[in-house]
Amino acid sequence: MNRQLIRSYILLVAVAILLFTVPVAFTLTKQLRDDTKVSVQREAQTMALLLGNGDRISCEALEKVAKAYDKETRGTVQVATTRCTTNLPRPEKDAALTRAVRDDEASTDWGSDFIWGKYLTITVPAQGDSAVRIVYSTSDMTSRFWSIWGFRAALAALVLAAAAAIGAVAARRITAPLRELNGMASKFSDGDLTARSQVTGPPETQTLARTLNQGAERLDTLVASQRIFVADASHQLRTPLTALRLSLDNIADGTDDEFVREDVEQATAEVVRMSRLVNGLLVLARAEAKVTAAEPLSLRDIVDERLSVWRPAADERGVTIALRGSGGVDGRLLVLASPGHLDQVLDNVLSNALEVSPDGGTITVRAEPRGEEMELTVADGGPGMSDAEKSRAFDRFWRGQGLTGRSGSGLGLAVVKQLVTDDGGTVTLADAPGGGLCVRITLRAAQRAG
Repeated sequence: MNRQLIRSYILLVAVAILLFTVPVAFTLTKQLRDDTKVSVQREAQTMALLLGNGDRISCEALEKVAKAYDKETRGTVQVATTRCTTNLPRPEKDAALTRAVRDDEASTDWGSDFIWGKYLTITVPAQGDSAVRIVYSTSDMTSRFWSIWGFRAALAALVLAAAAAIGAVAARRITAPLRELNGMASKFSDGDLTARSQVTGPPETQTLARTLNQGAERLDTLVASQRIFVADASHQLRTPLTALRLSLDNIADGTDDEFVREDVEQATAEVVRMSRLVNGLLVLARAEAKVTAAEPLSLRDIVDERLSVWRPAADERGVTIALRGSGGVDGRLLVLASPGHLDQVLDNVLSNALEVSPDGGTITVRAEPRGEEMELTVADGGPGMSDAEKSRAFDRFWRGQGLTGRSGSGLGLAVVKQLVTDDGGTVTLADAPGGGLCVRITLRAAQRAG
């Protein structure tokens, strides 16, 4: 917008210069041309009067005047006559000379159709079939012509430069409220719901700032209410589920009836699944609330921490978790993510990978920079997914036919996608080399530390 405003200022000033400066320059050029023509023509007519007298004294005076004119100006006097004997050059016979001698008609030749040529030739008739011609060099006129136009061109350039500078200052002042609003919107999109804009600038931007601030206040209130609900729901739902599971465990320990034990085990499994479902819903609700802003975080630290948590569970089944790529050796690789989001993403992806991996298999985690992004992949050696399953894997409550379909809640990958998307990244599914599923996560790279 600043550039558009500056261009508008420059265009407006350029139009003003064209409307006022160019006509003045044309007028001065025409005046220079007319004044020179009148001056040379007057001198030629004076000499023609002397030539017309035809006596010796007049002829001598004509020769002196002509030589003085040649010396003081850039003109050359030529005389065509049979009445005087002078040392002045005779003009070449042409149409202009013929008209002057025969028809008593004066003529002016600028030597070019465009402004003027190198010489201005004026032919004036005199009495007795005579004529005087002055060939005047226009070099002085050309110098004055360039002075007229060059001065105005330099002045126009200075005015345009000043207009650009003034336009830049004015544009920054005009767009300052808009930049303030844009800064608030950027903070707001990053999850900073406390961002507010100053009410400054013209009435229109002040009204817009007030409206955005009011909307931010309302949204902040709604998010706060949702946060309270999530906290209350977490407590109110987990407590009875925990109590129910303890009661079922007590029943199972206090009975010897196999049928009762089987029913209790089924009920306990459903309670465990319900607990996972509740936890997944609460995590998803927190992700959708987006109450934290993205900030630079060390990818290596987060990956190393989560792998250290999941390796004991993997070791129990003989599964190897291998870390590859720059993320395992370069601690300066930073990503923009909300605190805690990447931890939950890795937990969900590693949990799924460990569940589908066969005993003695390998889970490969790779972290590498890709231009302005960081790519994190987790590949397992499980049965993988078909294309149809991949297209639905991020749907809520959808469970595939693999091992995850037995005990999963169907919310893990939905939570992963929500958290990654909130941090400005993407998540996709692909076939892993050698079989299995590869979860590919891209996140915005932050400036390197150190």
